[in-house]
Amino acid sequence: MLAVAMLASAPVAAIDSSQAFDDPVLQARYEKLISEVRCLKCQNQSIKDSNVFLAADLRREIRRLISEGKTDTEIADFLVTRYGEFALYRPRTTGKTLILWIAPFLLVLFGGFAMFRVIRHRMTLPLDDSGVAEGSSE
Repeated sequence: MLAVAMLASAPVAAIDSSQAFDDPVLQARYEKLISEVRCLKCQNQSIKDSNVFLAADLRREIRRLISEGKTDTEIADFLVTRYGEFALYRPRTTGKTLILWIAPFLLVLFGGFAMFRVIRHRMTLPLDDSGVAEGSSE
């Protein structure tokens, strides 16, 4: 009886209860897209893993856009236009995001250069032997 109850409740526990695409390629595209879109309410989950109303609405919208023959880029453009870059887990490469990717490397290079300069400057300073000589004479 327990096994029957578990099998009967499996469809209820599914987050995306809508019918799958008949074409496995479209279904794979749909699965990939919903795993790359951030749930705007949860902010820490994809819409694939979220069960809030907004995530379900976005899943329906993506399913509709795929059915209409839209490309992944067109769907991403739609989501960015409507919700902003935050909706995508992998933001597009633009001038703003390029700065975010390059800045850490530039900071490490600058820090390494500064450290090199400080060490090189300290190596040119004379050693102070007077304190060592006074301590050894006592």
